[in-house]
Amino acid sequence: MADQNDYSHGQSPPWSRPTPTPNNGEQGTFQHPGAVRCARVDGHLTVRMAKVKQVGLLAAGCQPWNKDVCAASGDRFAYCATLAIYIYQLDQQYNEYKLRSIMSEHKKTITAISWCSDNPDLFASASADNLLIVWNVAEQKAVARLDNTKGVPTSVSWCWNSADGVAFVSQRGPLYIWVYAGRDSGLTVHKEAHSFLSDICLFRWHPTKRGKLVFGHTDGSMSIFQPGSKSQKHVLRPESLEGTDEEDPVSALEWDLLSTDYLLVSNLHNGIRLVDSEALNCVTSFCFPSAAASVQCLAWVPSAPGMFITGDSQVGVLRVWNVSRSTPLDSFKLKKTGFHALHVLNSPLNKKAPSFSSNSKSQHTSSTSEAVPPPTLSQNRSFSLPPGHAVCCFMDGGVGLYDMGAKKWDFLRDLGHVETIFDCKFKPDDPNLLATASFDGTIKIWDTNTLTAVNTSPGNEGVVYSLSWAPGTSTPHTIIRTIDGKILHKYKHPAAVFGCDWSQNNKDMIATGCEDKNVRVYYLATSSDQPLKVFTGHLAKVFHVRWSPLREGILCSGSDDGTVRIWDYTQDACINVLIGHTAPVRGLMWNTEVPYLLISGSWDYTIRVWDTRDGTCLDTTYDHGADVYGLTCHQSRPFTMASCSRDSTVRLWSLTPLISSLLLNILTDQPWEKIIGNTDTAMVPGSPPLLCGKVSRDIKQELDKLSLDIRAKRLRWFFECFSPPGGSSNLWDLVSVINGQDDSLLPASYSKGVMHMKHLLKFKTSEAQELTIVKMCKFGGGIGAPSKEERLKEAADIHLRLGQIQRYCELMWEKALSVAPGVSMKYWKKLMQRRVDQLMAEDNDDAIPYCIATGDTKKLVTFFTGRGQLLEALLIAQLAMCSLIRGNELELAACVGIVLGEAANQSTEYCLELLARKYMTTPTWELSADLLQMIPDNCILLAKLCAYYPGSAAEINQLHERCGLPSLEECKALAEEAVCEGDLFSAVQFHLLSSEPENALRIGIDHIKEQLSGSDWTVDSVQPILDLMSYIRTDRLVMVKLTE
Repeated sequence: MADQNDYSHGQSPPWSRPTPTPNNGEQGTFQHPGAVRCARVDGHLTVRMAKVKQVGLLAAGCQPWNKDVCAASGDRFAYCATLAIYIYQLDQQYNEYKLRSIMSEHKKTITAISWCSDNPDLFASASADNLLIVWNVAEQKAVARLDNTKGVPTSVSWCWNSADGVAFVSQRGPLYIWVYAGRDSGLTVHKEAHSFLSDICLFRWHPTKRGKLVFGHTDGSMSIFQPGSKSQKHVLRPESLEGTDEEDPVSALEWDLLSTDYLLVSNLHNGIRLVDSEALNCVTSFCFPSAAASVQCLAWVPSAPGMFITGDSQVGVLRVWNVSRSTPLDSFKLKKTGFHALHVLNSPLNKKAPSFSSNSKSQHTSSTSEAVPPPTLSQNRSFSLPPGHAVCCFMDGGVGLYDMGAKKWDFLRDLGHVETIFDCKFKPDDPNLLATASFDGTIKIWDTNTLTAVNTSPGNEGVVYSLSWAPGTSTPHTIIRTIDGKILHKYKHPAAVFGCDWSQNNKDMIATGCEDKNVRVYYLATSSDQPLKVFTGHLAKVFHVRWSPLREGILCSGSDDGTVRIWDYTQDACINVLIGHTAPVRGLMWNTEVPYLLISGSWDYTIRVWDTRDGTCLDTTYDHGADVYGLTCHQSRPFTMASCSRDSTVRLWSLTPLISSLLLNILTDQPWEKIIGNTDTAMVPGSPPLLCGKVSRDIKQELDKLSLDIRAKRLRWFFECFSPPGGSSNLWDLVSVINGQDDSLLPASYSKGVMHMKHLLKFKTSEAQELTIVKMCKFGGGIGAPSKEERLKEAADIHLRLGQIQRYCELMWEKALSVAPGVSMKYWKKLMQRRVDQLMAEDNDDAIPYCIATGDTKKLVTFFTGRGQLLEALLIAQLAMCSLIRGNELELAACVGIVLGEAANQSTEYCLELLARKYMTTPTWELSADLLQMIPDNCILLAKLCAYYPGSAAEINQLHERCGLPSLEECKALAEEAVCEGDLFSAVQFHLLSSEPENALRIGIDHIKEQLSGSDWTVDSVQPILDLMSYIRTDRLVMVKLTE
């Protein structure tokens, strides 16, 4: 049942799609993780608050198709998925790289990217649709585009002689130079770089020798050009290839930064050579420890002249080399899968100082300096990598930033999809596990709490269009099927079938979507192969069909005509047509709790949320950068949705803002009929949302069994249902601990999150003891496992963070003296503090034991936080909870405060006040009043609420009555009485609540003027009146008689 027009790698749609974000020919599509929503309405750009909130992003991996798909400049680096470029930037506050934006303007496979060496804000990208774009990363917009590159660019690089020029080449040339700005703008051809005899893999300009460049070819040769010299084409092939027709493509090519003539070149099967481009000879051939090893990529290390690193193509082995010796200095296995690209940053992170001696210049060589042997490595001392950070991209799509000095990952985004993701499904018995199916042939399992992949299939299945979890299994097993049109072969259709769905209310009922534009319903319990119903109305093929889980006989269908149709099987009719998408509809999902909510995803890059009662589009999201295919949610977490797209990302969304009134009803302890109802009641147009699904009914059933602590359980169970993954369950566990729950009732996941201080010692000591057991072990943990020394150091560090210095010293004797008292405690502490400052200035981990020993936890927290090590800072000061909760934080905070009780009263009241302000809108005024009535001493707060209410006189009086306030006329009389008695505050308050609130302004402003004319006024003397006056209704401020 594969859609013939559902394309991916290098393919394009049969029409030009509108870009959902503003696009005037210059402005392209830059996305933020959690982008501001923009839309163009009647020619005007509008920015609005979205109802559906993105709460998670599972980023794509790096594509393995093309060579130049990783680039860096200054404090930024970028890598390419198939259709999007991910840009990371150093966060100076936390000293770590974070995803800043996603560029997704290309409609076909991105083939190369390059950062401008003269302007770190400029960035170029090319794609298989003969498109070249120049971006300004800082301003996040496209500044120029070339729509016809006369071939697919295989490599792109900024020109040596122009900040406005980009060079690119495809297949056998020629080399084109595009100057996109200035008087000389236009496209020209390099005078000599053309008519090659072998396809070009990549090319590089020399960084200092102006105009010199080298090309690497698929036959293993190189071509070298420089102004004023004879061009050299197809030279320096590996010796083993001379005189043969065999090909061994150039896999990497980099000029020596300190030389005018030397460059490193690697061939996939013939290893690495240092060659002299002037003398046209090989200076050094580097030897691998195994004949099976092959190099996929290499990079010079700027912080260590003469040193470079390589990545193996078969296994993720990082090797460290120096040009002075032909064998590697050291090697590290970082991953099981091979490297695809490497790029070394110029170490903008303030990491540990180099471990070389101060005379480092005499210990390392560049390729043009006199060869001096590198430092001798003793048998008991492991080699220290030079300082720097390597952006590592792997063949399986993994992307990481490796700290070479510390020999650890700063982050590793492993196992990302590199192609279109067609389908996604939550595991039936675990709402935290999400499976995805992709064009790249893999199925991946994701943990939505940590936003990381925990498993992947080998990738041998071919294109995977659809997946389904096996029912009733507790293991992460999936049933996978490739949709090939044969799944419903026993039912004859006049054309290809693209979608089918079983009815959840009738196990024998199945619906299909067909290329002939029709929807068919079959009854499986009969032997007939004819459909019971055929629904017609779509103007193009029907792709997906979905039965409503809550309304029997109701189903929807999405079509290439851009519409979603709602069908009623019992009436044999289309009861609604949802119009809004501008391209074919693919993803469809009914909400499992609110019967009228339907979500659709389209090739127009958008996700739309519909109220099917009247066909209203409640919200539209524009965050995906390509076609949206799959939509899913888990029944136990019905308001967290996952979506997948041709942009190779999976995104998590909170739908909770759509049913905010329900949250407030639960929070304010409203009766059940305002929370749970039947579908007939919920489907009345304009009525507030009600929960009608299994989860809400199960919660109510469990609550009905309780006799104690009912409200606390009600709040927790409902808000766990409403909240997205990522910390809320951990928060509720902490609340239970604070309220005295028995530790034996805590879930196993508790020890992996933020813990109460009384448990910190218990759990972390246990972890340290487990690591220490390695002392008694005879054998190690196998290849890739932490060494004995690494595990002991990890155990010692845990003891140290718990303040167990004596146990730390037992494990790490070499540092024992550093934390022992000296001549006197006063002198010892002074010296220790000086040593701490010195080590922290060097960003040296040795500062940690000194801080612990002196009890300076504040300095230690600052130290950890400054390095971005928030988990370590948490162990010291429990600082990280606020970063773990996403979604409706105010509602969640108020619930937690209510459950905690008296100890949290002040914070709870403040949350309730903020919530009341948030919901002071037309449909939820009464809910705001309910929130304020939960606060003691709420008279002034209720007065402000009623003063701001914009209803009719009858509606205002009704709200006054609900809040326990006098009517409009009574307030007017009370205001005049207060004026006579000289009670200014009450006069302003009651005038605001009367039918003529503008009178409050006159009295209040006169009072403020009088106060300010004196010399003894204070903020406290004017603030209460000013605060009250700020709640006058806007319509009263624009009255003619008040314009003076």
